[in-house]
Amino acid sequence: MSSAISLFHNGKELVLDTKNAITLNVVQPMSWLSSAWALLDAGYSVTVISDKWVSLHDRLTSQIAGALWEWPPAVCGKHINSGSLARSKEWCMTTYRALDELIKAVPTEVHGVRWRMANFFFTKSIESMPGQLEKMNEIIGAPDVKGFKRDKNLINQHKVTPNSRVIDSYQHLAPVIDTDVYMAWLTELVASKGGHLVTGRVYGDLLVHEESLLAKHNADIIVNATGLGAYELASDSTVFPLRGALIWVVNDGKIFPKIEEALCVAHDDTNEDDTEDIVFIVPRNDRTLILGGLAQPNEYTLDLTLDSPEIIRMRERCNQFVPGLADAAYVESDAIVQGLRPLTSTNVRVEKEKRRRRSGEGSRIIHSYGQGGSGFSLSFGCAGDVLEMVSGIDLQKPAEFAAHL
Repeated sequence: MSSAISLFHNGKELVLDTKNAITLNVVQPMSWLSSAWALLDAGYSVTVISDKWVSLHDRLTSQIAGALWEWPPAVCGKHINSGSLARSKEWCMTTYRALDELIKAVPTEVHGVRWRMANFFFTKSIESMPGQLEKMNEIIGAPDVKGFKRDKNLINQHKVTPNSRVIDSYQHLAPVIDTDVYMAWLTELVASKGGHLVTGRVYGDLLVHEESLLAKHNADIIVNATGLGAYELASDSTVFPLRGALIWVVNDGKIFPKIEEALCVAHDDTNEDDTEDIVFIVPRNDRTLILGGLAQPNEYTLDLTLDSPEIIRMRERCNQFVPGLADAAYVESDAIVQGLRPLTSTNVRVEKEKRRRRSGEGSRIIHSYGQGGSGFSLSFGCAGDVLEMVSGIDLQKPAEFAAHL
């Protein structure tokens, strides 16, 4: 484990470097580890509270994620709020550059992040889809995105079947994360940098319990990165789940030619009648291929099986896309994984608490949640904003900053 891998602010951007970082205490209910890493390297003492940790037997939602870096909006859906979307475009590039440096600095087998060519296919000309055209042009204009190429021949090169009806395509390099490896590495990294990992759960509105929580953990600031938990902890009724599921199959080249690149068809937002049109085929590592995807708002249960109608349809979309997938063998014990992506009606909330304590003082709670299916793509960008807000708090003065937002 290398605790010499460090995050720091360069101007307004959070960047990754190989250098090092205790004065203040920050409590993070549950675990958003990128923020914890950034705060530790900035010199803060960090306590992370979570009711569960990385496990191969009871995976976190973050471990279930497809974890292909994407320029927003992602394949699984659009942002409702234009301000949220604009910020997400900045956040995702911070992550892209940080993961680039991580891949250069540490072997992939340690952290599970690698470059893959990501191919995006469309059933219409991109010019006839205003949202997709805008997205493509923004990717072209992003100087740090590597390997962009628009080429209809990608359809034939990847042997995409005529049944898929795709007629247009482009590609670029993107980080892909083996989330089991990455989350375990990130947890260990935070611990090695001095982060205090506490197993526990916080109930109720954080604002009501803020002062007692700060006293209990000898802390000065709370960072709320609790995903769906923010419905209760931030008293935010706009939080809702976007249920997702993925099928894992063996990708060893024995039954079908090994797939080395990501193959995706995004939801066509010009056709709102068809909500099940996503194709998400991504090599998770050298052995496992992810087949997806699914985006079901306000579904709270995790009771999908391989025989569920939507899972059968999801598998059929992938089978029809690339020859041979219909015969692919399931990964033993992990044939289907599912989780609840945390969204809000405005998509992403990274900001200081605006409400005041009962005493009348401003709050020292900072929120970071609602990243939905883009948690990994936005992670370092959001962590940079959290660090900037924490750094702007003058602890020698009463907590008045909330009154000036």
